[in-house]
Amino acid sequence: MLKTSIQFQKVIVQCRDLFSKKMQDYGAAWRVLRPSSITDQIYIKVNRIRTLQMTDKRMVDENEEDEFIAIVNYSIIGLIQLEKGLSNDFNENNDEILSLYDKYANEARALMEKKNHDYGEAWRDMRISSITDLIYQKVLRTKQIEDNQGKTIVSEGLDANYFDMLNYAVFCLIKFSEKENNFEPKTI
Repeated sequence: MLKTSIQFQKVIVQCRDLFSKKMQDYGAAWRVLRPSSITDQIYIKVNRIRTLQMTDKRMVDENEEDEFIAIVNYSIIGLIQLEKGLSNDFNENNDEILSLYDKYANEARALMEKKNHDYGEAWRDMRISSITDLIYQKVLRTKQIEDNQGKTIVSEGLDANYFDMLNYAVFCLIKFSEKENNFEPKTI
């Protein structure tokens, strides 16, 4: 399971790098979004991944990995927004935002390590399409909780769903990286 923690951290470094560069380009513009809008962004990304997985035709030259990176980053954005609340502007201290990014990435990794232990790394035997469906299910659950003004009777809250979507997306990115590293050319 040490291997998974190392792979997890490599994926987070890649996601954080993109997040940081986007912060340099246009600040924390996402700070004006309500959590429901962030959830809808995740919905758009996972729905696109599912469409790409179920059809051969692609009209836009983007890949699934880019969309999973977006899900990781939007999940962390969702967690930050739950903590800080929305803002009417996006003039934020980038160092503070990146510190919160790191905080939630570390919390996600700790949660992943606990669940990974209990579930015996079952995700490694799953298909990327199945993990995608789990993210889709989580985003639909999250939308329902938001529609219920955050109230649940027995279910976990919004933050737990954001953490799960983040971790599932990381698992998919790890699986993609393993496919690339284990590529063997076909012999004739």
